[in-house]
Amino acid sequence: MCTGMNQENLITIHHEMGHCEYFLAYKDLPCAYRSGANPGFHEAIGDTIALSVENPKHLKSVGLLYTVGNDTEADINFLMMQALRRVAPLPFTLLVDQWRWKVFSGRITPSNYNSEWWRLRMHYQGVMAPVPRTEQDFDPGAKFHVGANYPYIGYFVSLILQFQFHRSLCKLSKHQGNLHECSIYKSKDAGKKFREMLAAGRSRPWPQTLYRLTGEREMTASAILEYFAPLQEWLIKYRLKKGYPTGWRKERCYLPIQW
Repeated sequence: MCTGMNQENLITIHHEMGHCEYFLAYKDLPCAYRSGANPGFHEAIGDTIALSVENPKHLKSVGLLYTVGNDTEADINFLMMQALRRVAPLPFTLLVDQWRWKVFSGRITPSNYNSEWWRLRMHYQGVMAPVPRTEQDFDPGAKFHVGANYPYIGYFVSLILQFQFHRSLCKLSKHQGNLHECSIYKSKDAGKKFREMLAAGRSRPWPQTLYRLTGEREMTASAILEYFAPLQEWLIKYRLKKGYPTGWRKERCYLPIQW
């Protein structure tokens, strides 16, 4: 990886190192178990750590920030950045494999590859092509994972799990305060429990592995809602103040596809 000295690369390094730490943790298991509990686990490990690394107070403590805002505006700015990085991609990480699976099942055929791609983009994201598109175009191919036939649902699962992991690790580190303010840096209790989960690889059904760390057997978005609660409250007030509508009316959107 050719890195630059910026925050984006710092977080990317932690994401990729998460894979490496997982590999090292389960390396002594039988070959069949040397993998993540499910593909979403593997993608979530480094990003879980990144939730602590990105914390402004942590960055200041390690000398990467000179000052840290200590008011509501600073919190909202930080949470908005995090939401753009982690919440905004959620619909897309779901729809890519929605499209792929329907292609594999025959429900989407070459005659409607592109129109169905944009139908899903509109349905899940509320976005449309900037210029008219036809079936002579193949916009799904612009995504590497489509051309490489690489499953994408793991990234959707990861975006859910990393907040569940983070919440549980913060409890183990005895964090007091809002979830978005937590850093598990130097917490041996959190590190030990996290390491135990990594070392299990896929030797157990993933709900059992999830339960060992979080006390939960199912994926839940409750940790995401808890993390972003201050931002959600602010956005509701801001929307009401400005009179902005939310969502989109699909029947009123111009879907620029020539049938």
